[in-house]
Amino acid sequence: MGRLPHPQAFVRWFRQAAPYVHAFRGRTFVIGCGGELVAEKTRFVSFVHDLNLLAALGIRLVLVHGARPQIEAEMRAKGRRSRFARGLRITDAASLVAVKHAAGVLRVEIEALLSQGLPNSPMAGARIRVASGNYLTARPLGVLHGTDFQFTGEVRKVDGTAIARHLEAGELVLVPHIGYSPTGEVFNLAWEDVAESVAIALRADKLLLLTDKLPATRRGEPLHELTARAAEALLKKPGQPPHAARVLKSALRALAGGVGRVHLVARRADGGTLLELFTHSGVGTMITADPLEQLRPARIEDIGGILALIEPLEADGTLVKRSRELLEREIGNFEVVEHDGVIVGCAALYPFPAEKRAEFACLAVAPEYRDAGYGERLLQACQARAEAQKIRRLFALTTRAAHWFIAHGFREADVSALPERRQSLYNWRRGSKVFLKRI
Repeated sequence: MGRLPHPQAFVRWFRQAAPYVHAFRGRTFVIGCGGELVAEKTRFVSFVHDLNLLAALGIRLVLVHGARPQIEAEMRAKGRRSRFARGLRITDAASLVAVKHAAGVLRVEIEALLSQGLPNSPMAGARIRVASGNYLTARPLGVLHGTDFQFTGEVRKVDGTAIARHLEAGELVLVPHIGYSPTGEVFNLAWEDVAESVAIALRADKLLLLTDKLPATRRGEPLHELTARAAEALLKKPGQPPHAARVLKSALRALAGGVGRVHLVARRADGGTLLELFTHSGVGTMITADPLEQLRPARIEDIGGILALIEPLEADGTLVKRSRELLEREIGNFEVVEHDGVIVGCAALYPFPAEKRAEFACLAVAPEYRDAGYGERLLQACQARAEAQKIRRLFALTTRAAHWFIAHGFREADVSALPERRQSLYNWRRGSKVFLKRI
């Protein structure tokens, strides 16, 4: 067995991934991708290995796929040209034959890859059983803006009960881009529409859409988080490519339909699905119905998160050590910043009502969020709490953050400026500097 190049980095990442492993077990994820990913054999094999890992962690998986490049290859082989309107294929009778053939071939190829189990490979010991079937009832898209889309359709109904039954049996469910009408007609569907509809029917916890391009700022920097409202605003901006707009619309409809979260993942990113799901910052764009972040009073169940946040700062002497028992008694003094279920910032306010003073203490922000203004927001929250209690001055003791306190309106003071009870607890060996602020 080869030596890991950075074993400690791997251990740290693995430990950080543990909360997600616990949270995702037994959850339902719908993953949608276009035929472009399947056409890139090496990349798709790696993606299948990642699916195997998700299944091994107890995640219930539905894979929805498209087949545009495969259909194009069929059409070219027969000397025919494809026609598109509004980013969708116009599926005539000849095109429908190519659609059926491409879908059938893809199903066999995907099932074959999911059935691997070679020793010394990521699929060693895999026991993925694949189920597929006629889960989609479809109807024709009809004539839109003067264009007859013929056998291009849209999802009318999803047999969620049948899919759920397979998931309960521990099977991965494969759903192609094909739908059927009650009269026996076959329709070619957009895979984004299928993924969205399946996720809504299952009330999936997550919908992951693998796409060519992530939403970005004007400078071209990827947007890692969007609320539904922000995504709607992005859609209204001119210049959105048709496919990017279609993916965003599917994401918004899925959220409105009860899906927990939607993640857009760049399909060319190696291991992008795992990085998006099992790292806190992610590599894609997570779209949520409500903001991921909230600043709120701490609750008793936040103790573990606060301890994880402050223990490194206690170890290097930045903060005074607090036991779990002490935190439990003082939890009512704390404010926290929660980001996607993880405590990333905390601070406490200890009032001394007789002197109309209060101590601002135990300020801690996770390293990756220290430039996000959370410290200032925690100070503002504690200051608002102090003002409500008719406190006139805040004080803070610090050994390493003097400049931060000065930048936020504090001035250095003598130990004698502390309330008498706090003076009696002052640790002269620690030598903390005292800062004072009028409010």
